Amino acid sequence: MGVRRMNPPPEKAAKSDSPTPESLREQYESGATVHRLVADSGLSYGTVLNRLREAGTEMRTSWQTRRMLNDAHARQRLAAHLRVLYEKHGATFAELATAAGESRRGARRLLIEAGGTPRTSQQTQRVRSAARAAERQRLAMFLRKRYEAGASVPGLARKCNCSVATVYRLLHQAGTRMRPQHQHGPASSPGKRP
Repeated sequence: MGVRRMNPPPEKAAKSDSPTPESLREQYESGATVHRLVADSGLSYGTVLNRLREAGTEMRTSWQTRRMLNDAHARQRLAAHLRVLYEKHGATFAELATAAGESRRGARRLLIEAGGTPRTSQQTQRVRSAARAAERQRLAMFLRKRYEAGASVPGLARKCNCSVATVYRLLHQAGTRMRPQHQHGPASSPGKRP
């Protein structure tokens, strides 16, 4: 009788940058909340839940999560994660509370435990504004790269779920050399222009 392979070949698991069900289970069982896994992985809430179930994860109740947070190591990891969300992404206390499965007061306490300093509302607005500007610049550069490779403005608008006018504005913001109207294909270099 032949030996049956119980695990997929390693090369299959390495093909995707997306976290495997097993890695999500390991993080969850180490104290991460589902909200934290969603934020870290970029996957949807439903996809994270499906992958956890696929890996045979025993899901916690909210009170079990809170009890686990009393564990010093898990609490430190969560506090450090909340500080990153707060300082680098401009998250509000309400958003931190959702990510931690805590109250706003509890999230604030965790942030301070991690060495974070609460901001004023004006400081929060500045951080969020800077984060939005950086995201807009990343999108503009992505659009420019795709446009210069031959993508059309309407096609980019559909792909990014925004208006054609917004795509034009972002392309101009990125300093894109626009093709003549109705010309398709990659933009020609300045020296090869007819």
